[in-house]
Amino acid sequence: MTRKRATRKPQWQDHYTRQARKERYPARSVYKLAEIQKKHRVLAKGDRVLDLGCAPGSWLLYAAEQVGPGGSVLGVDLTPVTVQLPKQAQAIQGDIHTLQATAAQSLGSAFNVLLSDMAPATTGDRFGDAARSYELCRTALAVADELLQAKGHFVCKIFQGEDFKPFSDQVKARFDRMHIFKPQSSRKASREIFIIGLGKK
Repeated sequence: MTRKRATRKPQWQDHYTRQARKERYPARSVYKLAEIQKKHRVLAKGDRVLDLGCAPGSWLLYAAEQVGPGGSVLGVDLTPVTVQLPKQAQAIQGDIHTLQATAAQSLGSAFNVLLSDMAPATTGDRFGDAARSYELCRTALAVADELLQAKGHFVCKIFQGEDFKPFSDQVKARFDRMHIFKPQSSRKASREIFIIGLGKK
């Protein structure tokens, strides 16, 4: 009988997946936001945060920890969030295009921080996937134009492609400072990168 050799998972996946499970986060993506927070301090105690593409809930949980009981975090995603959330966090299932008014009403005023980890369902078509990622980023930036208060911060994931430079320029025009950041917890082969806008004009 021929024995199949066990497929060895990449070391990065083993480490971050195990760590997320140990710390009771639903996904390893939490460490990307943790790296962004460590370097750029986008979240502060008492902040009101909007998290777009929040499922399965790791960013929601981490943001809630950072803002504390005096802050609020609202997540929006087409996929339901089933993880138990602290009292300062809530998740709405739906399309951000139709929930902008609901989001504003839920926390009563503009947000201090907008996080977007939205990503399209990838097809293997690098150009098509990047184009769809750009459209999601444009949506996130439009929401920031409407709901992010002055001096607020913006974090958005985008797939690198021909629209990357135009989008980074759009963010740069709207914020005092713009940074491009690739977390160590991202796979080296991944084309995802984060654009960070600090201090909305």
